Amino acid sequence: MRRFLSRTYIVVLLLLLSSFCFAKKQRLLPFLADSANNTKTAIIVCPGGSYSWLDMKTEGIGVARWLQEKGINAFVLKYRVVGVPAYIFWYRVLGVGHKYPDMLEDVEEALESLYLNADSLRIDTTKIGVMGFSAGGHLAMSSFIYNRTNYKPKFLCPVYPVVTMSEKATHRRSRRAALGVYGQYNKQMRDSLSLEKHIPADCPPVFLMNCKDDPVVKYQNSELLDSALTEKHIQHKYIQYLTGGHGFGADSVKTTEEAIRWKNEFLQWISSLNL
Repeated sequence: MRRFLSRTYIVVLLLLLSSFCFAKKQRLLPFLADSANNTKTAIIVCPGGSYSWLDMKTEGIGVARWLQEKGINAFVLKYRVVGVPAYIFWYRVLGVGHKYPDMLEDVEEALESLYLNADSLRIDTTKIGVMGFSAGGHLAMSSFIYNRTNYKPKFLCPVYPVVTMSEKATHRRSRRAALGVYGQYNKQMRDSLSLEKHIPADCPPVFLMNCKDDPVVKYQNSELLDSALTEKHIQHKYIQYLTGGHGFGADSVKTTEEAIRWKNEFLQWISSLNL
């Protein structure tokens, strides 16, 4: 009995500590371009991690430094997620932990911050976009589709994104983390966060990329998004590479020579938009 109570206290303590750590609002890590090279374009970078953790190194800071070198102001968004402890100790079954719309609120606040501080940050409010990877790609698209504020991105870049929450191709871990242990079984909730079902007519330009051999997020996710964008006549560029895998961000060491070409393709695309 004592052992059981001891373990219970430990779990409760970890629960409280985790809640405290993740209760903090979003944080933006700035990577500002040099004055001489500054295009005044700003991109909020949303790392992936299945809405359960954040790959800050590869899909966050690594991407931001690359953009910074190219004269683009980058801001890595440390948005709220369920957190690894919730999976290790299973207290997520209690309904505790961050899920939608927490992440959406974080990206909305990040956009508002850039808009309101544009002058001091030396950025142009007509050149603010959101880039995301994997689950972060879902959040990047959400930053416009579900945005409830007047501060919206002017372009979007989902990279090997999670897209659907209702079709066979869904990434179940991301869906479970986004909707909650019980919410994942709610058809209305699944449909409500399936991006391909909610593309608005005024969606800004989109750069979409994925790899056919992605072992984590099924390639059909990007095909669903591409079809939805095409159906709504949204300006977009879609590239699907045969090889490249998943989770490489802007790191050429973690992918193929074929897939890492997405970086140059993106820079050419954003230049064609005068961004």
